[in-house]
Amino acid sequence: MDRFIKAADQKGYRDIFSEDYELLEYLAFGKLALDKGESFSADTSSYETALVILTGTASVETEGEKWKQLGGRESVFSGKATTVYLPCQSSYQITADTDVQIAVCKVKAENKYQPFVVRPDEVVVHNRGEKQWNRTVNDIIADNANGRVHRMVLGETINDEGQWSGYPPHKHDGEFAPEEPNLEEIYHYQVNPEQGFGVQHHYTKDGKIDTAYPIRHGDSFAIDIGYHPVGAAGGYQVYYLWFMAGESGRKLNPYEDPAHKWLHEK
Repeated sequence: MDRFIKAADQKGYRDIFSEDYELLEYLAFGKLALDKGESFSADTSSYETALVILTGTASVETEGEKWKQLGGRESVFSGKATTVYLPCQSSYQITADTDVQIAVCKVKAENKYQPFVVRPDEVVVHNRGEKQWNRTVNDIIADNANGRVHRMVLGETINDEGQWSGYPPHKHDGEFAPEEPNLEEIYHYQVNPEQGFGVQHHYTKDGKIDTAYPIRHGDSFAIDIGYHPVGAAGGYQVYYLWFMAGESGRKLNPYEDPAHKWLHEK
């Protein structure tokens, strides 16, 4: 079963990792592309859902709430996201005020919360790393949403030209529980300029997984186990939307590959 799914130019809703995708128990992911004036309606079913507006502007209606003219980014590199959180067991409708692209991030949930919007000025920005692994991490639904969501943790990361993230390599598959949480994760990438590329390395210490994928604009990646550092090629920025959930709650405590911890002292 493929963990890495290549981009596709498709209008409407595209299921990228469906709710019956066998390698993930808690996560599912799709992407919505609407032209100005078009609408899309759906139910969240047993998934709390985040609508991350990648580009464009949209209005969203759910559970008696209606928010107009949300978003407005020209690209994911031009500003922080606007995101709508939808509880499980609810219905929603999106209307495109302009051409719009929206990431539909789904996390299995049993507890129903209230819908809300995370606006750009509510996103928590972290500048992380050093040397050749500097990156900007934008927390959208993280500690700022404690008590407002069930399992979801979600954000965006931008690697500048030639930089790495998820580095030194880390994982969170519960091998060393309870210190290491068991959390699944999905990445969705964008590249600036779009003809550029990056690399997604994925490996396990037992050697059963040891591969690398070329990142192109619009690709996606499912992470059930293993270390997963991301590199941007020289001259190109790599962005990835990430979200995660699992059996270990919402606390993030990534486990770094001991073979590479020496990099902190370099």
